[in-house]
Amino acid sequence: MSMRGGRGVGGAVRADYAALKQQNASAPEIPHLLRRTLGLFRPYRWSIVLTITVVLVTAAISVIPPLLVESAFDVGLFPPEGGPNMSALSAIVAVMIGLYIISAGLGVWQSYLTSSVGNSVMGQLRVTLFERLQAMDLSFFTRTKTGVIQSRLQNDVGGVANAVTNTVSSVLGNTVNVIAAFVAMVLISWPLTVIAIVLMPILVFVQRRVGQVRARIAGQAQESLSDMTAITQETLSVSGIFLSKSFSMQRAETERYREANRTQIALQVRQTMSGQGFFALVNIFMSSIPAIVYLAAGVLIGQGFGDITPGAIVAFTTVQSRLLFPLTSLMRVALDLQTSGALFARIFEYLDLRPAIVEAPDAIDVAEAPGPVGSVRFRSVSFRYPDAAEESRPTLDDVSFSIRPGEFAAFVGPSGAGKTTISYLVPRLYDATAGSVEFAGQNVRSLRQASLVDHVGVVSQETYLFHATIAENLRYAKPDATDAELEAAARGANIHDTIASFPGGYATVVGERGYRLSGGEKQRIAIARVLLKDPAVMLLDEATSALDTISERVVQHALDAASQGRTTIAIAHRLSTVIGADRIFVIDGGRIVEQGTHAELLEIGGVYARMYREQIGGGDAS
Repeated sequence: MSMRGGRGVGGAVRADYAALKQQNASAPEIPHLLRRTLGLFRPYRWSIVLTITVVLVTAAISVIPPLLVESAFDVGLFPPEGGPNMSALSAIVAVMIGLYIISAGLGVWQSYLTSSVGNSVMGQLRVTLFERLQAMDLSFFTRTKTGVIQSRLQNDVGGVANAVTNTVSSVLGNTVNVIAAFVAMVLISWPLTVIAIVLMPILVFVQRRVGQVRARIAGQAQESLSDMTAITQETLSVSGIFLSKSFSMQRAETERYREANRTQIALQVRQTMSGQGFFALVNIFMSSIPAIVYLAAGVLIGQGFGDITPGAIVAFTTVQSRLLFPLTSLMRVALDLQTSGALFARIFEYLDLRPAIVEAPDAIDVAEAPGPVGSVRFRSVSFRYPDAAEESRPTLDDVSFSIRPGEFAAFVGPSGAGKTTISYLVPRLYDATAGSVEFAGQNVRSLRQASLVDHVGVVSQETYLFHATIAENLRYAKPDATDAELEAAARGANIHDTIASFPGGYATVVGERGYRLSGGEKQRIAIARVLLKDPAVMLLDEATSALDTISERVVQHALDAASQGRTTIAIAHRLSTVIGADRIFVIDGGRIVEQGTHAELLEIGGVYARMYREQIGGGDAS
C-alpha cells in the first residue's frame, strides 16, 4: 500500500498501537463507569430480583445453625439439671440438618440463576462490542492492529467474566452473612464482639492499598496479553507462516513470542502474589480470634461477667469462624472489582467509539435518488486520509468527473497517485474532505449506507475467501441464493467448469484465505460472488495485477463478461487491461491530468503514452 499524505499506514499502526499500549498500562478514565457497568444487568432485573431473594433466604438460613449450637450445649448436652436432654438435643440436631439440606438446595438454584444472568450479560457485552467494531469506519482498522482489537474482544471481556458472573450473589450473600454473623455475635456477647472486630479498620485500609496495586498490574497484564495476541495473529496466519518460512525466521519469531510470554508470566505471578500477603494476614487474624476469645472470656468471667456460658463461648467461636469465609470473600470481591475496573474501562472505551461515517437521519434509498442508478460523479473532490499530516498534500485534489450508467471507466497513473482512494469514496468507505461524491445523482452522504453498498460490487487485488466451502463463500453475497443461481454466477465468472472438476464441487473447502486455490481461481470466485450480488456499479481495484499473464487473460475475460450491462470503474496498473475502456482518466499527484480513450491518450503523448511505452518496453503489456 502506498504512502498517503506523507505517512504510511504502517506508521499509523505503530503510532496508534503505541498510544493503545500507554492507555492499557493506565486504564482510561470512563465517566460513570460503575453506573454503566450496573446498567449491563438492567435487561435481567427480574431474574436478579429472584436471585437476590434466593440469596437472602440462603444467607439467613446459614446463620441459624451456629445459633442453635448454644442451645445444643446449654440445653441439650449440659442442661442445669444434670445429664443430657436427648429429646431437646435430637430436636435441635434435626432442625440443624434440615436447615443444611434446604440451604444446599437453595445454593444449587442460586448458582444456576447467577450463572445464567452473568453469562447472558457477558454474551450480550461481546455481541455489543463486536457490533460496535463492525460499525467502525475503515480508517479505524487501518490504524489499529488486528491483535489489539481481538484482545479487547476476547481477553478483556473474558477477564471480567468472573466478576460479572459471581459478583452479585457473592456481594449480597456474603454481606448478609457478615451482618447476620455480627448481629448474632452481639446477641451472644457484645464484649467478645468488640474484641473480635477491633482490628477490622486496619484490614480494610490494607485491602484498599492492595486493590490499587492489583488494578495497576492488571492493566499491565492485559497490555502484555495484547502483545501476545498480536504476535499470534501476525505469525500463525497462513501469510505469516509463509513469510517466516520464506525468510527462515521461525526461531526469531519463537524467541519474540517467548519474550512476550516471559513478561506475561511475570505479570501474572505479580498479580497473583500481590494479594496473597494480605489474605494471609486476614487468615492469621481470623484464625487467631478463637484463641483470643477463650482468653478474653476467661478474663471477663473472672471479672464477674457471669452471663458467658460454655455454650455461648462455643456458639460465639462457631459464628466467628463462619464469618471468616464471607468476610474474606467480600474483601477478595473488592479487590477483584478494582482489578476488573481497568478491564471494564478498556471495554467501554471501545463501546464509546464513534464511527467517522455516520448515516444522515433523513437518508434515502438509492431507488429514491433523482438520477439514473449506476451514474457516478465527483464534484471538486479533495481528500486527505485521517492519519495524514496537515501540512502534507492531499491524496486527491479538486477531482471532478462524471461516469454514465453502463460506461466502462478506467483510472490509471503512477503508484500513490490516488487511484485506489477513488474506489474507497464511491461506496463511502471514507468521506471526501471537500467537494461531493454523487451516486445516482444524490450525494452519498444523503444515501442509506446499506442501500448504497447493495448497488456497488468490489473486486480487489487481495481476494478474501473464508475457510469454508466454495458455495458458502459465494453465498456471502446472497445468503438465500439457490444452487442454480450459484452456478449461473460461476459460469458468468468463467469458473464453473473448474469448480465442477474438483472432487467436492461447490462443497470444496478453499482453506484459509483460499490458499488451496490458485490466484486466478480465487479471483474468479470473487468475481462470481460479485455477480451473485448483481450490483449496478462494479469497482475493479487492480483485480489482475497479482496474476501471471495466462491467469490474467482468463480473469480479464471473466471481468469483461461481468462488466456487461453495468457501470464499471477499473483501477489499473497494467494498461493492457483497460485499453478497451470507454474513457481512461490519468491521475498524477492527486489530480486528473488527462482523460480520453486509449487512442486519444496515445495521440496526446503525455503521461499515459509514456506509461504505455514503458510497459510495452518492459513486456508488461500485450
